[in-house]
Amino acid sequence: MNKIIFIISGGVVNDPQSLYEEIRGIDSSVIICADGAAQILKMFDITPDFIVGDMDSIDENTLRYFETKGSGIIRYPGDKDETDTQLALEYAFGMNPDEIRIFGALGGRVDHMLANISLLVMCAKRGVDAKIVDKDCELFVIDRSCVIDGREGETVSLIPISSDVRGITLEGFRYPLSNGLMKIGRPYGVSNRLIGTRGTISVKSGYLLIIRQFEV
Repeated sequence: MNKIIFIISGGVVNDPQSLYEEIRGIDSSVIICADGAAQILKMFDITPDFIVGDMDSIDENTLRYFETKGSGIIRYPGDKDETDTQLALEYAFGMNPDEIRIFGALGGRVDHMLANISLLVMCAKRGVDAKIVDKDCELFVIDRSCVIDGREGETVSLIPISSDVRGITLEGFRYPLSNGLMKIGRPYGVSNRLIGTRGTISVKSGYLLIIRQFEV
């Protein structure tokens, strides 16, 4: 059975009910909260396995509540170079996960949102299947290939997240590509669409951000 780790970041969770249903739908998952994100789970009576961070955005009552419920508290000093979400992600790597799903990583402050998206490169470098999941979309980074199983007409955007991405090949899309090149500052990979229920994307070098919109 695959080990799936949920990381709850401190951004905006646009649909808490969907997060609740996703967590409840997988019995074998591990839940890691980045600092104050644990407060989102309290209203659903879900106990995270671990709370990671400098604990500057979680109130002491909530922290004590989860401690008594059995959550592991991984506390870091306030003066640190890493964001709480990065620390949660690195803690997850130590568990050798098969998949990581990150929620609450978008919305709110733009700097935190961009930082969270950049963490997907760290996952790609380690060969870990990881994605940021939101109400309307999911984001992930590839440095080799992926298959998207979706619905005809779904929007899929491709944005280089390294200085350039080479050898890009797209199949199953309205705008196919063979051995293409994308560079930062020329976002011509935005708003492609699946022409069927499956699309394949491959690259030869670089890191390519994939943004899949669920709405058709």
